[in-house]
Amino acid sequence: MFDIPPPKASRRSDVDPFRAMDVMAAANRMIAEGRDVISLAVGQPSAPVPSVVAEAVGAFLARGRVGYTDALGRASLRRRIARHYADAYGVDVPAERVMVTTGSSAGFNLAFLTAFDVGDRVAISTPGYPAYRNILKALGIEPIEIPVGPDDDYILTAEALERAHREKPLTGVLIASPANPTGTVTPADELRRLVEFADAAGIVFVSDEIYHGLAFGRDTASALQFSDRAIIVNSFSKYYCMTGWRIGWLVLPPHLVRPAERVGQSLYISAPELSQVGAEAVFDATDELETVKLGYERSRALLMEALPTLGFGDIAPIDGAFYAYATIPEGFGDATELANHLLQSAHVAATPGLDFDLERGHRTMRMSYAGDPEEIAEAVRRLRNVPGLSA
Repeated sequence: MFDIPPPKASRRSDVDPFRAMDVMAAANRMIAEGRDVISLAVGQPSAPVPSVVAEAVGAFLARGRVGYTDALGRASLRRRIARHYADAYGVDVPAERVMVTTGSSAGFNLAFLTAFDVGDRVAISTPGYPAYRNILKALGIEPIEIPVGPDDDYILTAEALERAHREKPLTGVLIASPANPTGTVTPADELRRLVEFADAAGIVFVSDEIYHGLAFGRDTASALQFSDRAIIVNSFSKYYCMTGWRIGWLVLPPHLVRPAERVGQSLYISAPELSQVGAEAVFDATDELETVKLGYERSRALLMEALPTLGFGDIAPIDGAFYAYATIPEGFGDATELANHLLQSAHVAATPGLDFDLERGHRTMRMSYAGDPEEIAEAVRRLRNVPGLSA
């Protein structure tokens, strides 16, 4: 017999776990045991899909056939997304530059695969959404993490990007506004400086705009207002309350449309047709969606008032999305210890910051207020009774 070594996983699959999902799994186990757990761990709206979506999808299902679409998506949905940019930002986006994707996750895959080669260097801010780092690493692209924090309001500035590029040239940069986990909005003037510097330096600019529509007191600018070379990633998951439908979109510069289409044909064939039908309808659900947003505003105000009194510090500006991000109270060894303590003692699930910042995240925590406002209020009441949190 040959001495054959056991099979092993690929090196590209050696990425960090998404701890928020681990926390959600632990909470779900407790719920299955009959315990009343409130989750602040995952950024998923609790609101139902808007009624116009259910009606449009029901009518489409009644016709009896759901199939593949073009890899770029249904033409009518692409035209509707293009019109959204004219309505929301005053930007003329040809529908031919829009690609419908299987959620923003597929959008990032396609953007990275078509814009970057193995070994390219792409800047991201930290704390930041862990999938950026993990997808880049899995594709053989080097994530260059630029720390942000309280001193710069958790915003990656054009000056910081320029410094990183001078140290060693970058191929790309990814900016999220509003950001996950911090909820911060990059001001329009700063976003303009970032985009203009990237264009001048030959850096590919990728703009994560999946939390657009969810800003409180601050306008969200699109990178398309400043350049037609930017890659835009967006999704129907957050503002539009369609997480499980797995539907999103890209706006691509003209030279990347056909490459993204070719790659998409092989990786995904197309985004689910039924979800595309619902996505087109959801643009007519503004009144329902704005009512949901009012609930987020109530929960946001509650957390903004409560967190400092509970001992949390260095709270990121809660400008948008539906997250609060802060340093944990003194007296806890690390955020994982605190997360376990909250889950066991208060039946409240929250996410340790190591997901978002591998260097400093052991002392930070993210709380999502995407759930029902009454549940968020109850979670705050429970936290006020947790031993070890400041009164």
